Order: sequence, then structure tokens, then C-alpha cells
Amino acid sequence: MARGRKTSLTITLTPAERRTLLAWQRATTIRAGLRRRARMILLVADGGPITDIAATIGISRRFVYKWAQRFLAQGVEGLADKPGRGRVPRQATPAGAVRHGAALGSLETARGASKAQK
Repeated sequence: MARGRKTSLTITLTPAERRTLLAWQRATTIRAGLRRRARMILLVADGGPITDIAATIGISRRFVYKWAQRFLAQGVEGLADKPGRGRVPRQATPAGAVRHGAALGSLETARGASKAQK
């Protein structure tokens, strides 16, 4: 007998979504977080209590609701990680590249001139 309250959160999977989530759950080269989320959505779709699902997966009920809501809103694509708040990679601006190239060119001509003087 299942413990816990019956939740109003219900997910109905299409056959294609179920196949994708099952494939992710069995894959050996997929990120662990994505695998965990696939398992979680499959358990929610099977109608298990949220408390039991959270205990089985090893996360809080809050995150079960979070990922289930994201799946309902965005589908399978919503289970992917969003970009973090990390540092944005620096890209050279054309003006900076021109200045750097000009400085490098003047250095080379200075070296060439000193060699020619010898």
C-alpha cells in the first residue's frame, strides 16, 4: 500500500517521450543529472507518491516538483541543464585585435631595423 497523499501532479507521457526517457535511464554515456531526471519523470508518470519518488532518487520533494513542472511546460527539452552563472568567455573585439596586431607589427619592424643596422 502506497504511503503519502495523492498528488494533483500527473504526467501523461507520449510513447516517444517514454522511449526517450527509458533510453536515457539505460544509457551509460549520459550525464548523471539527466539520467536522474528521466527516472524521476518516469516514476511521476507511473503515479507514485512524490515523497517516495524523492526518497528513491535521493533529492527533496521540492526538486521533484520543480523538474516535473519544467517537463510539463517544456517537454523532454526542459530536462536539460540551463547555462550556469559562470564566467562569460572573453572574446577579442575587432578594435582590440587591430591594436594588438599594430603593436606586434611595430615590434617586428623595430627588430628588423635593428638587425639591418648590424
